[in-house]
Amino acid sequence: MTAATASTRRPRAAAAEAQRAALTPDSWTGAATEVLVDQGIDHVRIDVLASRLGVTRGSFYWHFRDREALLRSVLQAWRDFATVQLTERLERAHADPREQLRDVLSLPFRGRAAARAARIELAIRAWARRDAMARHAVDEADAARMAHIAQLFSALGFAVLEARSRAALVYGFIVAESLAPVLDAGSGRAARNALVERLVTQA
Repeated sequence: MTAATASTRRPRAAAAEAQRAALTPDSWTGAATEVLVDQGIDHVRIDVLASRLGVTRGSFYWHFRDREALLRSVLQAWRDFATVQLTERLERAHADPREQLRDVLSLPFRGRAAARAARIELAIRAWARRDAMARHAVDEADAARMAHIAQLFSALGFAVLEARSRAALVYGFIVAESLAPVLDAGSGRAARNALVERLVTQA
């Protein structure tokens, strides 16, 4: 190897090292989530993600032990963002449980953010139909979300069983509106939202 060749390779190696160092576990998790949404779980592979991120396969192992560890990270990131952090934001926004419930019912109608969250959730639920780890994550998310909504109904004075039943109705509504919105996306959705709020809060 000549001195010129060596001097050429050194900047390339330094650039590759800098690019690898710039990546974080969140970089891989985000890329994996995008591939999951766009192409499905079978395409969430280390080689596919490395190509998308412009690095070698070896870069992956700086952050994760194996593909399963990455998939766990994808599910954890979804849980944190779409359940834990969302619940905390709703609780901070209003002290009044009726206002919190109104915010919950409005979640499917929040523009691009709601549409993106729905795409991720739909992909994860499709994954969960064939994978026990994903199924467990979805079951945990559903249970935590319904428990939060049930607490709101309890705060409004409903008995425990009644609060749980009403929470299940509300949750079914927001999941349906998020994952399978019907064609009348304007005033029709607003009217349904108002109707559901009125029905579930009536004594």
